[in-house]
Amino acid sequence: MKATYRAAVLGVVAALALTACGGSDDGGDNPLSGDGGDSGSGKAVVVGSANFPENQLLAEIYAQALEDKGLKVTRKFDIGAREVYYDQVVKGGIGVFPEYNGALLSVAVDKKSTATSTEDINAELKAKLPKSVEILDSAAAEDKDSVTVTAETAEKYDLKTLADLKPVAKDLTIGAGSEFKTRTQGGAGLKSVYGVEFGKFQPLDAGAQSTLLKLLKDGKVQAANLYTTDPAIIEDGLVVLEDPKNLFSSQNVTPLVHKSSVNGEARSALNAISAELTTEDLLKMMEKLVNDKEDASDVAEEWLKSAGLTS
Repeated sequence: MKATYRAAVLGVVAALALTACGGSDDGGDNPLSGDGGDSGSGKAVVVGSANFPENQLLAEIYAQALEDKGLKVTRKFDIGAREVYYDQVVKGGIGVFPEYNGALLSVAVDKKSTATSTEDINAELKAKLPKSVEILDSAAAEDKDSVTVTAETAEKYDLKTLADLKPVAKDLTIGAGSEFKTRTQGGAGLKSVYGVEFGKFQPLDAGAQSTLLKLLKDGKVQAANLYTTDPAIIEDGLVVLEDPKNLFSSQNVTPLVHKSSVNGEARSALNAISAELTTEDLLKMMEKLVNDKEDASDVAEEWLKSAGLTS
């Protein structure tokens, strides 16, 4: 799983166990779900997160934005993988969750879906999600697979997009997790969609991100499969090759909400975040969180203020 991979990469060694939450599918009997229509009811909106730092940061951004609107918030962070938390959103034990739309669709909602663009993914989600939940507006910010090269390699071969690799890939080595080679959203897809075949493939274990980065910077591999919010992209001046044909499905940060747990004011606050949040923003925040060891609550507060979303 993507979340599990990232948790290993960033050193998250354990997730808190999530206790089972009761209530019906519409969340009406759940004491933590809130009533959705009356923010003055005294019930808290439960904001959840998965067990990796980026998702916890996004959840903290959501939580602070809701609190700024006078809403009561209960934080339930570090829950675990999608297989654990998704059902709790559906049942109302969690009211708000920062999701990635492509993974939400392909992992939890429709494993056979072939949608890759933001528009197609969101259209399928809106049609196929259980009636108790909905997605709100997606942010431009994405955390998705990429083929990334150093600035020197990009300049040497005039690389801007994945298509630019076609005439030169035979002379290059790509490093990635071992499963990347045969995946549709990987080596197989690079060949079928862009006609790109690398001369060599350097497989690595899923948690060997630091090794992959070292190989890339040392020139042992000339391309690497990195996530687009990896702080090393900024720190080391790496170049993420554009993907105009959407080989890698969109993974826009998107609020998943339990309908009766959030009111109109909460929806507006969350949509306002999505309207401002970019991948560059997320990259910069992750650099502060991971490299500079800043506290997630401080990073979230700073971004919200800079975006004009809190006072």
